[in-house]
Amino acid sequence: MTIQEHRRHSQPESRQATAYWTVGPGKGELRSEELPEPQDNEALVRTLYSGISRGTELLVHRCGVPQSVAETMRAPHQEGGFPSPVKYGYLSVGVVEQGPKDWLNQTVFCLHPHQDRYVVPLIDLTRIPDGVPPRRAVLTGMVETALNALWEAGPRLGDRIAVVGGGLLGGTLAALLRTFPLQRLELVDVDESKQQTAEALGIAFAHPDKAHADCDIVFHCSATSEGLQRSLQLAGDEGEIIELSWYGDKPVQLPLGEDFHARRLSIRASQVGVVAKARRHRRSTAERLELAVNQLQDPAFDLFLSTDTSFEDLPRTMEELAKDGGGSACCVVSYQAVSYQQEG
Repeated sequence: MTIQEHRRHSQPESRQATAYWTVGPGKGELRSEELPEPQDNEALVRTLYSGISRGTELLVHRCGVPQSVAETMRAPHQEGGFPSPVKYGYLSVGVVEQGPKDWLNQTVFCLHPHQDRYVVPLIDLTRIPDGVPPRRAVLTGMVETALNALWEAGPRLGDRIAVVGGGLLGGTLAALLRTFPLQRLELVDVDESKQQTAEALGIAFAHPDKAHADCDIVFHCSATSEGLQRSLQLAGDEGEIIELSWYGDKPVQLPLGEDFHARRLSIRASQVGVVAKARRHRRSTAERLELAVNQLQDPAFDLFLSTDTSFEDLPRTMEELAKDGGGSACCVVSYQAVSYQQEG
């Protein structure tokens, strides 16, 4: 065995990691980095899967995050800054390889960028229940966002509710809402293919032109001016629109004349950065994440997962997703076949 081969075999793999970075408008690359030795309150996680949120992450990919909200939009373990270069992402599932004994070999979720290994504080890890497959668990962050919106709105027995926008977030929200004792729940989208999602969830579907009005609550998730305008029309008098879309630097047109004031409509923003006001003093973000991941024991959430792409192909995958514009499922990044190359 040569000296280089000896070093390669004796050096711990956990010292080196590879991460995805956005390095310019529409361009990303994989970069190597050295990992620190985990401290007593930290763990080394080997990634199994991560997820790509087509909304926010593609906005980051095209360097479209407005500077006015650059600090607000920072992800928990982000490195670099907007517009680029930046290491960004927040849907990661892995296995604890090094850490306290009671954490070893635990499958965990972390709000971490796309990276094959990482060291984080234990407080940033959420244990994944045995009934939740690791691949499905990448949706934890999306379910957390939907859960926060439900806490914002507080649906009541017999409510009439519309979810406008049947993409990843809207579909996830509808999946949660279907367990509530509502009088009516309708998934609304211009894309007729979303009817298949609604049927699989056992709820009603409607094109915006045919959706039922007089709703008590309308959740808007389409990230379009037209969707928000239609949401105002679907809300009943003194109804509430919960706005979950994030438009980045895209302007939004909204008719606040007409009957907006006469009908005393309300638009309320929902953002996952903080726990919803209704639960802020009684639930921590860690408790919210734990509740979210437990919802994923429902196999219906597999509807919102795409076919896998490999971590090594992630730069090309991001380019394709940006060009495609179609589809709304969470793109699953698999790390199962990642080869770890170390220099002697």
